[in-house]
Amino acid sequence: MTDLNTVPAAPVPAPAPQPTGGVQSVARAFDLLECLADAGGERGLSELAAATGLPLPTIHRIIRTLVAGGYVRQEASRRYALGPRLIRLGDGASRMFGARARPFLASLVDATGETANLAMLDGDEVVYVAQVPSRHAMRMFTEVGRRVLPHCTAVGKVLLARLPRDDVRALLARTGMPRHTDNTLTDPEAFLAQLPAIARQGWAVDDGEQEIGVRCLAAAVPHGSATAAVSVSGPAVRVTEEA
Repeated sequence: MTDLNTVPAAPVPAPAPQPTGGVQSVARAFDLLECLADAGGERGLSELAAATGLPLPTIHRIIRTLVAGGYVRQEASRRYALGPRLIRLGDGASRMFGARARPFLASLVDATGETANLAMLDGDEVVYVAQVPSRHAMRMFTEVGRRVLPHCTAVGKVLLARLPRDDVRALLARTGMPRHTDNTLTDPEAFLAQLPAIARQGWAVDDGEQEIGVRCLAAAVPHGSATAAVSVSGPAVRVTEEA
């Protein structure tokens, strides 16, 4: 749950089929922004073309528009990266989620003494959208906006447990199941076998599967979106069955 370990990047997905009635140029612009975000740095036009399957002239036209708006910036190397205008949009979304979730997360911190998080399933990844930290000097911290694969996190497990099994199997095939610690489950069928029990009980545990020495408990948000979950996380020496 901390941001000390480097999480292997998930493969860049092919652009999703666009829904009938959508504006194709807008959808393509978002595909390019997602591609730049997945890169975690800079990309050239040819790399964007290879990742998205879009023609170079189309990419050049859209990128030029995004650069003019400040949503993409061109570096001295003539490669492209996400622009500063996106910070305002991200901050606005973060504040919205945080304002709604913070009172509930704060009550979890008061009750457990550990860091509380709100996370959502976004495509094939879990993204952390709000957090209230523990008051302990030694505490878990996950940067809001961090994206991780779901197979090794408690929030990921509890969210996948609410999906059809064929959908989960397809997701795992797309992302793989990278090992982060000796406790990380990397067998898709063994992972799928855990989901019925998680769905019945309504909660899941990450027992040092994302990071050694960290334990996390998560539950899906009740009576709400099937894609959101809350969690508490802390050092395994404090987060015990007795606690």
